[in-house]
Formats: sequence, structure tokens, C-alpha cells
Amino acid sequence: MKSKILVVDDEADALEILGFKLKEAGYLPIFAKDGAKALIVARDERPALIVLDLMLPEIDGLEVCKILRRDQATAMIPILMLTARAAEMDRVLGLELGADDYVTKPFSPRELVLRIKKLLARVKSADDAVTQLHVGELTIDVPRHAVIVAGNQVDLTATEFKLLEILARRRGRVQTRERLLQDVWGYENPIDSRTVDTHMRRLREKIGPVAAYLETIRGVGYRFRSDD
Repeated sequence: MKSKILVVDDEADALEILGFKLKEAGYLPIFAKDGAKALIVARDERPALIVLDLMLPEIDGLEVCKILRRDQATAMIPILMLTARAAEMDRVLGLELGADDYVTKPFSPRELVLRIKKLLARVKSADDAVTQLHVGELTIDVPRHAVIVAGNQVDLTATEFKLLEILARRRGRVQTRERLLQDVWGYENPIDSRTVDTHMRRLREKIGPVAAYLETIRGVGYRFRSDD
């Protein structure tokens, strides 16, 4: 069965081009032209991934992202944002609200499809793994894509989960921002390390009591603390 990709954009040309490229890549594209419709389609269709433009009528993309992440039915769907090249603040806000990645406009349809493939592969690799990681009050259940902190389940996005999993697996070893961009996001030529910092900030907020395990190595990157 083909994976459904929801494309949310109010520009007819963008929908036509992306629809063609997604079909060419073996996906089933579905569409929404405004934020309100996007929320309905996401809940009804449960797509494998959402391509979300931030400049939308009715409800803007940032608000759509926020609502999707608060709804248990859509909280785990990967979100790839489309932003204007100069809208750095929107990109940061989008990542803080739970988007997994972003592409700036104007973009290459080929690059966008490649980003989609990498995001979906990231989710699948987590689903295919068969291990659990236990550190103090933190449990990372990879097959179930679940994180338990002090007995309570914490809802993470696919990217936040992968980031935590990689750091925990490499416990005690410093991971540069560039390495994390390569291993978590799949960027071959990392250029924006702030993406890592934004996700790390959200991740720490979510895991609360055990966030102290995630150490910042100033000027370098991050490390999952080892007390061994």
C-alpha cells in the first residue's frame, strides 16, 4: 500500500508540482488548501507525513502544527514545514512547536521528496528496532516508539524520539551538532545547527526530571551523561 502524504499549500501550482513528484516517487498525495481543511484531512486520513506550508488562509501553518501535536490522533505524524527563505523566526517557531524538518521556498521538488524519504525512513527504522534502553527513571521502548519517565509516558515527535535514542545509545560520547544533523535528520551537508538546539530544548522540556542526562558541551554539541 502506498504511503499517503498530505500536502498543505494554498498555491495551486505547488500542489500540482508536488503531487506529480510524489506520485512519481511512489507515494499517494492528498491535498488541503487551508489550515482548517488540513486538520480535518489529517485526522480522517492519518497520512504517513504532512508537508505543511506556514503561510495559509483560515488557520496559519504554525497554529496547524500546534493543534496537530496536541491531538493524540495526529501527534506522531512527521511534519515537514515549507517556509519563506527569509522567515527565520517562523522556522524556529515551527521547530519549537514540533515540526520535524523544514525546507525553504523556493525549493527543489527533488530535494523535498528526498527529505520526505529520509523522514519516513527515520520513523521506519525506529519501528523496526527490537531493543529497549533503560537509564535510571528513563525507559526508551524502541519497538513501541515510547518514552517512559518515572512511570509516565511522554509524547515525542519522531525526530525528538530519534534524537533521544541516538544520544542514549551513544551514552558518554560527545555528539557534535553536525553529526546529529547527519544521523538524525539525514543532512549530507549540515548547514544549520540551530535545528539541533531547538529540538534539544523541546526534548528537555518534555522529559523534565531526566533532562539532566542531556549535557550541552559548549561550542561542540551534546552528550548523554554516563555515570558509570
